[in-house]
Amino acid sequence: MLVEMRTVTITEKGQIVVPKEIRKINGFKNGEKLAILAFDDHLEIRPIKQVSAKMAAAFASEKTLSKDWLSKEDEKAWKKL
Repeated sequence: MLVEMRTVTITEKGQIVVPKEIRKINGFKNGEKLAILAFDDHLEIRPIKQVSAKMAAAFASEKTLSKDWLSKEDEKAWKKL
């Protein structure tokens, strides 16, 4: 259900500002981490706490994941995915 809609502008650095009215409705606080989910036809911005555990791996960095690769065989297997 749509509660509020506002337009924003993407800056040269790729930044956007979440309008104050939207932050109030959703209870977003300064410093809170948000997830941006990209779909074919839209984006969603959600608090990290609302993102399911299954999607948590999508937010892990390559550096973090690389600690779990144990061998060149593992690296080769990952490249095929």
